[in-house]
Amino acid sequence: MTTAPAKPVRTRFAPSPTGYLHLGGARTALYSWAYARHFGGTFVLRIEDTDLERSTPAAVQAIIEGMEWLGLSHDEGPFYQMQRMDRYREVVAQMLEAGTAYHCYSSPEEVEAMRERMREAGEKPRYDGTWRPEPGKTLPAIPEGRKPVVRFKNPLDGEVTWDDFVKGTITIGNKELDDLVIARPDGTPTYNFCVAVDDWDMQISHVLRGDDHVNNTPRQINILRAIGAPLPLYGHLPMILGADGQKMSKRKDAVNVMDYPAQGYLPEAILNYLARLGWSHGDDEVFSMEQVCSWFDGTHLSNSAAQFNIEKLNWLNNHYIKQADNERLAALAQPRMLAAGAVFDGAPALPAVLALMKERVNTVNELVDAAMLFYRTPQPDAALMTQHLTDAVKPALAQFAERCATVEWTKEALAAMIKEVLAANGLKMPQMAMPLRLIVTGQLQTPAIDAVLQIFGREAIVARLAKFL
Repeated sequence: MTTAPAKPVRTRFAPSPTGYLHLGGARTALYSWAYARHFGGTFVLRIEDTDLERSTPAAVQAIIEGMEWLGLSHDEGPFYQMQRMDRYREVVAQMLEAGTAYHCYSSPEEVEAMRERMREAGEKPRYDGTWRPEPGKTLPAIPEGRKPVVRFKNPLDGEVTWDDFVKGTITIGNKELDDLVIARPDGTPTYNFCVAVDDWDMQISHVLRGDDHVNNTPRQINILRAIGAPLPLYGHLPMILGADGQKMSKRKDAVNVMDYPAQGYLPEAILNYLARLGWSHGDDEVFSMEQVCSWFDGTHLSNSAAQFNIEKLNWLNNHYIKQADNERLAALAQPRMLAAGAVFDGAPALPAVLALMKERVNTVNELVDAAMLFYRTPQPDAALMTQHLTDAVKPALAQFAERCATVEWTKEALAAMIKEVLAANGLKMPQMAMPLRLIVTGQLQTPAIDAVLQIFGREAIVARLAKFL
């Protein structure tokens, strides 16, 4: 699909609200969104909430929040299937009248007995068509007081073939398919029927979804043909595997999209990572969503499973943290720092601190940990102080403290002054930098000492040195 489709592009993301937005769903949403954006089309959000036992308002909210955090804005919707019941019943009635669907009075126990007989005979278990009307066939007497289901009259012969734009041509014989229940005894419609009607009514042109839906596609195609609806083009995306090569699961993997902001990942890093997890543009690894929308034409989608790699995600997140505006990072970091006991009164400006610390961190949480040394009272280890604050170093630190009162408080001037004090006392940089780091931050590992001193400010440095000299 390197050329523009003949009809207007309308894609959809249609999650079932039975839990959070997971990584696989987010990738499906991203690809559907990017494809619509590439061709100037429409991206529809549809909530498939007919599973009343498992669907919850909290799950709906979690999906919408995940989409908003990622910035995958929809053009239409969200549409809710439970608000479209009258439309589904209307189509069921039309199909009953047209003879493409029929009432089935077999009980669940009878259907299971049919299937068991077929299993014993080595056949594929299925409904045996007891209530399927055929020319010249006499149907059984209707059991008294039993409400029927409505079944779709699936073609008995032939094949369903479609050109899947991820997996290539797929063919499934109609003999493999059952006469699907499309409405339950209480009249509520079933999943595959609702999806087919929705895709028709919403004029969906392209369906991108996980390959766990491959078996649903021939059923939906047959229903669409029966109701005289045009067929969308289908693309089925392979699953995402965990780092161990197995299917990702919430027990051992971070599969909930909204776990990632809490862990300190930026949405642009997640989007960049997911885009590359099953699609490529040459050898490019880092790209903006504007570039994805420009490039994503439905080609170069992988037909093999992708494996999640946290090191690759961390590398991307580090890249985007380094690129991020420091005020934005401060807004993300400050609530976390307050929760960790940070004291901001009289402390250095947070954006300046984050600018210094962000080069070497992979997540906002790591950035918070690194920045905390500027926002808590240092408590250097006594043994380390004894080791590094020696009699040979104390005179040099005293000179340093004295000159701090008058030196120009810039990184460059401080660096020059440190070199002069070292030369005057015959010391090397680590001999003075180590105790200075301990006194100022309580730590031996910090960014360049001149940068740390400059950010802390003259008053704080003079006060901290005075406690030890």
